[in-house]
Amino acid sequence: MTLAAEKTFTIEGIRVPDSSLARAITQLVRDTESALLFHHSSRVYYWGALAGKRRALKFDRELLYAGAMFHDMGLTPAHRSADERFEVDGANVARDFLRAHHIAASDIDLVWTAIALHTTPGIPKHMHPVIALLTAGVEMDVLGLAYLEYSDAEREAVVRAFPRTPHFKEDIIQAFYEGIKHKPETTFGNVKADVLEHFVPGFERRDFVETIENSPWPE
Repeated sequence: MTLAAEKTFTIEGIRVPDSSLARAITQLVRDTESALLFHHSSRVYYWGALAGKRRALKFDRELLYAGAMFHDMGLTPAHRSADERFEVDGANVARDFLRAHHIAASDIDLVWTAIALHTTPGIPKHMHPVIALLTAGVEMDVLGLAYLEYSDAEREAVVRAFPRTPHFKEDIIQAFYEGIKHKPETTFGNVKADVLEHFVPGFERRDFVETIENSPWPE
C-alpha cells in the first residue's frame, strides 16, 4: 500500500484524521521510527478507534492518533533517555511536539498520560477513553487481547494496510530490548523486566519485598 493509500485507509468509518496536526505526526514518526514500529503504531490507532466505536465511547480521534503514533518513540535511538522509562520518553516527545503546535494543555496532559500508562495493566481501562483505548490498541496488537472482539475482516484489512512483519512477535520483543537494555533499572515493577529476562542470561529483576526489607528505615 502506498503512503497516499495509507492516509486514506478507512474501516468502519475510521481513518487517520485529515488535519495538519495528524499529517505532521505521521511524517515525524515515519521519519523517526523503523517500519516495524511505524506500522505497529498505526495499527494500534485503528484497534483503539475500532474498540472505541464498538463500546460507543466519545473521544477525540486526533488525540488518540497522537498517543498511538508517539507511544513507542521512547524506543528509538533519537529519543532514548539514559534513565527514564521508555514510556515516559515517548510521552515527553509527544508533549513537546504538541506544545509546539499550540495544543491545549489539558489535551497534552491527556496524551502524555495515555502514553506513560500504556504498559501498566489494569489502570488505563478505568480512565479517559483516550487513555483506555490507547492501551487497548497496544494490548490487541502485541498481546492479542480482545482478538476475537474484532472481525476477521477488520483484522485482515488493518494488517493489509499496515503489515505485521513475518516474525512480528520476536521482532517487537527485540525492539523492546534494544530500547531498554541500557537502563534495566527502569523496568522495576513493570512488564518490560520480562523482556530483559528473556534476553539477558542471569538477569535478576529487583524484588519489591527485598527493597522494602533493605530500606534504611529501622523498622
